[in-house]
Amino acid sequence: MSEILRRTFDEFGQSPWLDNLQRSYITSGKLAELISSGVRGLTSNPTIFQKAIQGSDDYDDQFTVEIRNGASPLEAYWALVIKDINDALDVFADLYSSSSGLDGFVSVEVDPRLAKDGEKTLTAARDLDERINRSNVMIKIPATEEGLPAIQQMISEGRNVNVTLIFSLQRYQQVMDAYVGGLEARAARGLDISSIQSVASFFISRVDNEIDELLNKDGSPEALGLRGKSAIAQARLAYALFQTTFSGERWDKLSALGASVQRPLWASTSTKNPSYSDTLYIDELIGPMTVNTIPEATLNAFAEHGNPSRSIDMNVAAAVDVWKSLREYGVDVDDVARKLEREGVASFIKSFEELVDALNEKAASLG
Repeated sequence: MSEILRRTFDEFGQSPWLDNLQRSYITSGKLAELISSGVRGLTSNPTIFQKAIQGSDDYDDQFTVEIRNGASPLEAYWALVIKDINDALDVFADLYSSSSGLDGFVSVEVDPRLAKDGEKTLTAARDLDERINRSNVMIKIPATEEGLPAIQQMISEGRNVNVTLIFSLQRYQQVMDAYVGGLEARAARGLDISSIQSVASFFISRVDNEIDELLNKDGSPEALGLRGKSAIAQARLAYALFQTTFSGERWDKLSALGASVQRPLWASTSTKNPSYSDTLYIDELIGPMTVNTIPEATLNAFAEHGNPSRSIDMNVAAAVDVWKSLREYGVDVDDVARKLEREGVASFIKSFEELVDALNEKAASLG
């Protein structure tokens, strides 16, 4: 793999993370190779684990042992997941240390069925963090309205959080406020805040997919000319919010105590529309103190022919114009965000439940 991934971090301050995990990556040494090429972290989700566990026999032996030792299929699922997470954390441990805790993180998501129950989300997130008990794990919590208090509480307890499924600028601001509020609550108790890390995962390509459909319905040349621009425009506006939130008197007090900013993470960055560049959502979103979590095929494409240059804060005025003009062509960005959040949660729940159903059947076949 080329030096592009390394350059993206060394020259422009963006950390490329891998958006995938399967056991064979660890046992074959592939994950270590990706790290040596410039990958600096890893994210997982229920869909990723569904594909990994149902798509290979790598998990069969452990699953059989878990079931025969009395675990339920759901308990066995979490045992499979936690083993992969722990093994990946081992592979990233040196990077976590050498980067002084900036990178080397592995993210694992709470049960997505809890996304609309803040108290149960908090309990599950806390339990997952304590079961893994590693300094370079991040617990993924969906950025639903109900999840915001859980996020703030987790931060106040000194736990690392990856806030996922962010689709709107308003919700992103609420997520950052929850992070800052959690740090302030912890600092007010005289506790250390210097080791806490968090990322806020803003989903990209799904925004273009949804808005492009609405622009197609309008059909005017002006509307069609906006296709493929909405997601990047929103991300650039989000980055401007990030810069504002993590500056000024309020933030300076926390920074003086060693607090780290909550980095924006660009997720869902594979290109769904074949007429767009396969590296569009990487090339256009590079900048200091950001993360891009990238599916393997897109990662390979970027390493091969990507264009690493600072882009996230370029042409912000044009981004403002794009975002404001969408309403003229029948696009309600708030409705889009609500729909995408519902669909995102539902998709993860579907993957989770399908996998658990498959594991129930497998357990029954063991007799």
